[in-house]
Amino acid sequence: MKQPPPNPALRSLEVLMGEWEMESPQFPEGRGRTTFRWLEDGAYLVWRSDVPEPAPSSTWIIGSDESTGTCTALYYDTRAVARVYHMSFGDGVWKVWREDVPGFWQRFRGTLSDDGRTIRGAWESSPDGSEWKHDFDLIYTKVS
Repeated sequence: MKQPPPNPALRSLEVLMGEWEMESPQFPEGRGRTTFRWLEDGAYLVWRSDVPEPAPSSTWIIGSDESTGTCTALYYDTRAVARVYHMSFGDGVWKVWREDVPGFWQRFRGTLSDDGRTIRGAWESSPDGSEWKHDFDLIYTKVS
């Protein structure tokens, strides 16, 4: 079978490629690892996070819809929770979000350091997208 070319809509996520150490100041007892790698020679992106319990480890498969220009991420974790998110990366800002989900909207916003080695961000949640509550901070530090 002929291999599809790399997906041009995912190029902006190239900066995430590799392995990152992940920590949260709210949960100082453990650090996790996150890896980003291409699947099918760049047709998709795989994001894997391995974190200490009780937090869930997860796998994300990221693709895009050329008609909207939006990246979509399918999420699944060790609790058997499955969700659909959207994702973007531009001007040094990484965004992950889900909306229009009754009772549980979520969003993450992280900023890439000038040297490209650290991303500092936070997750927030809302019951309806009008008022947001801070959940926790995340700091990603590039390992490789």
